[in-house]
Amino acid sequence: MERVLLIDDDVELCELVGELLAAEGFAVECVHDGEAGVQRAANEQFDLLLLDVMLPKLNGLEVLRRLRQRSNTPVLMLTARGDDVDRIVGLELGADDYLPKPFNPRELTARIRAILRRTQAQTSSAKHERLVIGDVELDKGTRTVRRGGTLIDLTSLEFDLLEVLLRAAGRVVTREQLVKDVLGREFNPFDRSIDMHLSNLRKKLGHEINTAAGAVERIKSVRGVGYIYAAVSQ
Repeated sequence: MERVLLIDDDVELCELVGELLAAEGFAVECVHDGEAGVQRAANEQFDLLLLDVMLPKLNGLEVLRRLRQRSNTPVLMLTARGDDVDRIVGLELGADDYLPKPFNPRELTARIRAILRRTQAQTSSAKHERLVIGDVELDKGTRTVRRGGTLIDLTSLEFDLLEVLLRAAGRVVTREQLVKDVLGREFNPFDRSIDMHLSNLRKKLGHEINTAAGAVERIKSVRGVGYIYAAVSQ
């Protein structure tokens, strides 16, 4: 039974979500302020965190920032509908996905299951495989990424995104395919979360690869289509 920690100060919502997810086979625990959320998540093992942005004592974004310093546990942010700033900042800090309030209960369970399917597939894979493109080396067995020998700290979702791009190096990967393969859901043209994850990944890897022929843009956006990772050798 997967354990879910819900960090939200709305007691009534916590009760409703707890009942909903319990009926779907999840073990749900709730805390109602940011400080308690950080403590609980740090001291116990959970499969997923549901984290509200508006919290007493510590807001959800600060909770996420502190958690990402010590853990890659998947986080689904709960944001106010139409509040793009919180969504963008949450994704930049390492949230795996977000869901605006009020939300459809079926969509909540679908988002949770999509995130858990992805993380469970990662941990169950025993295959030790390395992908090397230019100065970047991705090790599936240890789920680590190095650029020029230096370890790059990626979130679990950024790692999966990079893997998809490296496997298709030199070819365009559509945004639709990235959303399906990495986020595990159907493509919505108004959902820009995959672009935010790409932006974070670019910042961490560096925008260019220096080759004998000069600098090459590492991950290039193809307007209206998707993204392409430069196929270079060194």
